Amino acid sequence: MILNAAKQVFAMEGFYNSKVSEIAREAHVADGTIYLYFKNKDDILISLFEEELTRVIKSQKAELEKIEDPREKIIKFCDNHLSIAESDRALAEVMQVELRQSNKFMREYKNKPFLAYLNIIADIIIEGQEKGLFRPDIKHDIAARVIFGSLDELSTYLITAKRKRFDVHEVATMVGNSFLNGLVKND
Repeated sequence: MILNAAKQVFAMEGFYNSKVSEIAREAHVADGTIYLYFKNKDDILISLFEEELTRVIKSQKAELEKIEDPREKIIKFCDNHLSIAESDRALAEVMQVELRQSNKFMREYKNKPFLAYLNIIADIIIEGQEKGLFRPDIKHDIAARVIFGSLDELSTYLITAKRKRFDVHEVATMVGNSFLNGLVKND
């Protein structure tokens, strides 16, 4: 309840402008109740990030398990990522904008959930290499960051644009295919 309320407040007010009392009000709890579970506003933000990214990782893995072809997995990963940004704008706003404004998060936080998310992409690339579909000279960890970086930028654009400027599924396919053209081994 508290984390869902925090997501809404951070998205509406911004991380720095938000107050713990506003989160408590949105969650319908007393201000002091928040401090039973969280040390401060940064702790709420980090907990929100961890919970939501863990949920996204489970969702991505469940969807990707249904697919055999690593090329299709890359496109599905891109589609899932952008679809989440489109369907939960408050979450996307917090992840894309507000999270990066927390000094504690950016400087001190050991971001294991994010690395797990990147590893989903890296594992797809490794699988494609092992099946002889992807070029063996591609560094899977770097390629994963390149793919994520593109999706991250498109997610930011999606939430900051005044109006919707692209079809998420069409763009996800385009992004996936753009990378596949660089990954696929030409015989």
